[in-house]
Amino acid sequence: MKLPLGYAYAAAYAGIRNVETPDLALIVSGLPANAAAVFTQNRVQAAPVKLSRRHLKLSGGLAGAILANAGNANCATRTGDAVALASAKAAAKLLRLPVAQVLVASTGVIGVELDASKITQALPRLVASLSGERFDDVARAIMTTDLVPKTAFGEVKLRRGTVRVAGMTKGSGMIQPLMATTLGFVLTDADIPLAALRAMLKRTVERSYNRLSVDGDTSTNDTLALLANSASGVRPDPKEMPKMEEAIGRVMESLAQAIARDGEGAKKFVTIVVSGAPSNDAAARMARGIANSPLVKTAIAGSDPNWGRILSAAGNAGVAFDPAKTDVHMQGLAVCKGGLAAPFSEVELKRKLDAPECEIRVTIRGKGKGETRFWTCDLTEGYIRINGSYRT
Repeated sequence: MKLPLGYAYAAAYAGIRNVETPDLALIVSGLPANAAAVFTQNRVQAAPVKLSRRHLKLSGGLAGAILANAGNANCATRTGDAVALASAKAAAKLLRLPVAQVLVASTGVIGVELDASKITQALPRLVASLSGERFDDVARAIMTTDLVPKTAFGEVKLRRGTVRVAGMTKGSGMIQPLMATTLGFVLTDADIPLAALRAMLKRTVERSYNRLSVDGDTSTNDTLALLANSASGVRPDPKEMPKMEEAIGRVMESLAQAIARDGEGAKKFVTIVVSGAPSNDAAARMARGIANSPLVKTAIAGSDPNWGRILSAAGNAGVAFDPAKTDVHMQGLAVCKGGLAAPFSEVELKRKLDAPECEIRVTIRGKGKGETRFWTCDLTEGYIRINGSYRT
C-alpha cells in the first residue's frame, strides 16, 4: 500500500527507555497540514496533551510535525510543562516551523521526571534521518507493552484523482478510550477543509476508538491526531466527502481492533454486538459494560459459556431494557432466550470458544433501533504479570 504524499518519518533511540530501542519519533508534513485532534477525558492530563491542545488553538488548526516519545509519559511531574515546550521549540527550530505547528505526544510511565536534554540532543540526528519510507519505524518507536506495531492503510479514488490514508497507533493496556486512544496518528494527502476534518474525526472516533476497551482504564496521555496536508492536490467534492470519511473510518477501525487483539496478556479478540437498545449511545453503554466486566472477560479466557455474566453486565450498564425480551448468542449459538437459558451443547460451545476470536451478541426484541459493535479482549494471568512489574 502506497503511503500518503508529502510526509516524512524518523525514529531514534534517545535514551528515554531503559533498553536500547527507538523511543523518539517524528512525523513531518512538507506542507502545513490541517489538523484535528481529540485528547483524553481523564482529569489528570499529561503535559504533552495540554500543550498540543493549546498549539492547535494558537495555530488555527495547522500542524507541520508530530514529535512523540515512548518510555516516559511526561505526566504528573514537576518539569512536565517545561519539557514538553522545550521539545516542541527544539523541533520547530530545526524544522523551521512556528512552535505552535508542532504537536507533542508521550507514552510510558507516569510520575517519573523526563530529561528534556535527551530529546533535544537526539533531535538533530532524528531530523537528519527523515525519510518518506520510515513510516513503520515510527510505528515501532511509539510502542510500550505492545507486542506488535499497529498500522492500517486506505486508498480512495475520487473524481479528481486518488488520495491515500495511513494510520499508526499504539496501545495494549490502560485502554478505554473516551474521545481518543493512547497514541494514534492518521494521515491523508487529501485536501480537506479544517471544519470538515474536525467533523470527520468526531464521527469516526465514535465508531472506532470509542468502541474499544481492554481494561476500562483511560490513559492520562490519550492523543489521536488526524492530519490532511493536501499534497495530492485532490479535494473531495461535497458529494465525495462521505466516501473520504468512510476510508478514514475504516483505517481507524482497523487500528482500534489491532489494539484489542494485542491487549496485555490477551489470547482472544472479542467482538460484542448489541442491537435493539433505546439508542446507539445506550447500546454502546451496554456493550462497554460487557466488555469491561472481569467476570465476562475471564469466562471468555476459560472458554466458559457463562451467559449469565453477560446478561448481568448488560443490566448493570444503566440502560433501561426488558430482560424478558433479551436474547444472547455466543459464537452464533443461542444461549439465552427472553432472559432465560436456551438449550445448547456445552461441549460444542466450549470448543467454539477455544477459537482466537469470539463474538457475543445481545439482542433486545422490541421497537428499539439502537445498535453498536464494540471490541475487547479476554483477561488472563498475563495481564497481572505485565502490570505487576510495569515500573520495575
